[in-house]
Amino acid sequence: MSKKVEIKWLSEPEAHDYQAALSYLSLLYDELTATTHADKLKRAPILKFKAKDIFRASNLSLLGVSNAHVEQDQQKIKLGEQLSPLLLIRDSVNGKTIVADGYHRLCAVYSYDEDAVIPCKIA
Repeated sequence: MSKKVEIKWLSEPEAHDYQAALSYLSLLYDELTATTHADKLKRAPILKFKAKDIFRASNLSLLGVSNAHVEQDQQKIKLGEQLSPLLLIRDSVNGKTIVADGYHRLCAVYSYDEDAVIPCKIA
């Protein structure tokens, strides 16, 4: 039986994660809506969700382990480095969750443990 890898997390997302989230959200929404979502994320509390549930709610596909960004995050996990929490948006109109920032981290974590609990901010 293989030993489970401990996945370590920062207590808060890094500043650049909010910029990345805003950039992505700007592709989906007008500027005001994207900015409003990004501002709400900054104020949101950290909540925890299982990796497999985030995938189900987002309708995203799992990126392969050959993806360079997923590989980088897997390496961070192996080295015991802390990952930044995910930034999520509830898209109630379309009935799904948008991964505004952290898709590659989500895929990397899932590759180790689909039941891993991931800290997230969700607005």
